[in-house]
Amino acid sequence: MLKQRIITAVILAPLAIAGFVFLEGLWFALFIGAVVALGGWEWARLAGETSQAGRVFYAVVVALLILVMYRASWPVQYVLVPAVIWWIVAALLVVRYPKDRGLWANPRVAQVFGLLILLPAWAGLVWLRQVPHGLWLIMALMVLVWAADIGAYFAGKTWGRRKLMPNVSPGKTIEGFLGGLVFTQVATLIGLLYLGWSASAVLLGLLGAALVVVFSVVGDLTESLFKRDQGLKDSSNLLPGHGGVLDRIDSLTAAIPVFALCWLLAGGQLG
Repeated sequence: MLKQRIITAVILAPLAIAGFVFLEGLWFALFIGAVVALGGWEWARLAGETSQAGRVFYAVVVALLILVMYRASWPVQYVLVPAVIWWIVAALLVVRYPKDRGLWANPRVAQVFGLLILLPAWAGLVWLRQVPHGLWLIMALMVLVWAADIGAYFAGKTWGRRKLMPNVSPGKTIEGFLGGLVFTQVATLIGLLYLGWSASAVLLGLLGAALVVVFSVVGDLTESLFKRDQGLKDSSNLLPGHGGVLDRIDSLTAAIPVFALCWLLAGGQLG
């Protein structure tokens, strides 16, 4: 398993880095769109679609909607605001699981949930790539989410006692969640002070970072909820040793629209 994980990472990491660094505009949108469409293929399975044809059809629908959104050039807030509202709803579904599982018993409803997860993540990332310093913002977002995972892992291993959401993800603990949050706050504070941000900007940055981390956990737990509901360990086996695409980007699907909306609303006041 470890060998597979290393081989997959060695192959995919340079491709991902090259895509983020060298692609812009339409090509970047298509690059991210391809990843999101693969995520759509996986989500159809989590939504209860058992046939391969149905899963492929759902992925095609996701891809077509991405093309429509790109051509339409809607103001990004039209996508980000509903996305954040959706993730608040998703947090409630996670907290109340399994009480409300009847809401998505119909696979079509669960597939709509998938669109609310995947499409705003694509839109937010494409928008971030286009704004000034967009590549650095995307890097900051990913480092923030990864740092939260690392902090949560070590805090959970060291102090973890109380389960965070035992019905959804038994391995996660409250101590791990708080450890990830504290670690990212400290790292963010150091980074913003190094960049010379004003005191008010630092406070806004810390608040934004906290929101992103909290919602990244909601994204992770939401995918775990649907996997548990379908009795699945991974979203697919597309990435040997790593599971599926959604298993790698579940936290980011929620973190991206939150981060993008925070930057849209307050980015001009920072720095």
